[in-house]
Amino acid sequence: MRKHLFSALFFISISTCVLAQENDSIRYPNFKFGGVLKSKYEWATDVNTSRFVIRNSRLEIEGDIKPKLHYKAKVELSDEGEFKVLDAYGAYDATENLSLKVGQFSLPLFNSYITDPGTMMFANRAFLGKYFVSSRDIGLMATYNAKQLPIPTKLELAVFNGNSTNNSKWSSKQSYAGRLTLGKMQGWRSSFKVYDNYRLTDVPDEFQHYLMYGADLRYGKEKWKVESEVMMREDKTNDYDLLSAYIQGGYAFALDEKNIVKHIIPAARYDFMDQNRNEGNFDVQRLSLGLGFGLSNLPFQSILRVDYEWYFTNNQLVFFQENEEMDSDKLSVELVFMF
Repeated sequence: MRKHLFSALFFISISTCVLAQENDSIRYPNFKFGGVLKSKYEWATDVNTSRFVIRNSRLEIEGDIKPKLHYKAKVELSDEGEFKVLDAYGAYDATENLSLKVGQFSLPLFNSYITDPGTMMFANRAFLGKYFVSSRDIGLMATYNAKQLPIPTKLELAVFNGNSTNNSKWSSKQSYAGRLTLGKMQGWRSSFKVYDNYRLTDVPDEFQHYLMYGADLRYGKEKWKVESEVMMREDKTNDYDLLSAYIQGGYAFALDEKNIVKHIIPAARYDFMDQNRNEGNFDVQRLSLGLGFGLSNLPFQSILRVDYEWYFTNNQLVFFQENEEMDSDKLSVELVFMF
């Protein structure tokens, strides 16, 4: 089944390239430059320690090589001090509805407003966007976008190496992902997704196997949005299942456009993680409250925000054993610039 899916995606990419027709009326190649700068101060109140962090420093360039042929490259100059290549792919608009992408890019599993620092509602990601799996990989994806339907519908099917970014190991198994999205960013939007992930371990040709699936529901307007999502990760190797969900929302109160601060944005989030779906309370719960000061005419973009997180831990999961600060209550003051 996996080989048939890969063969079908490859056949579509080759056949549509052969049938393509070019339109050179616009100057090519072209490009657009952008980026995100994100720095913050954190105080772990339970242990009384603090730090300043350059959390993200991303630069990206995207554009068109020829009609229907697109590219994007994005790098992380400093992810807590580390340089990383994030996006590096080429894309082809095979038809009005069908596009193909090959290279390194985001998995069709996570919503960008949970993992992208420029669109997140809080300084720290929701649990399911941070601890389940890397948000990017190297592979091939076909996207069918039927905007003309009464409910705009997008279907994404992809095959990946399965070993995260910048890691092209030879493997006898690939990883497969799919997502069905209904609706658009303004108004109602929902998606259903699955990711069958085979990840190589340090032992040759030995795999860690995860099956991840979930769904989300969102309603958004220009100045406010409410988002909720649930995701399950079944551990097929070590029986270490993980369940997580969140609900979050925020509203942008507009101020005078002549002010440096264009909006005041209160926001709230509740999320949890639970291992092996044990009876009783969830293993870790968190309540986050934030107050943002929007610096852009568009809400939820360049922003100065103050967040406070309360952790309620019934069972300390392995993710939080790195240091005492991981599941400590936290105060965060963050500055995000988008350009």
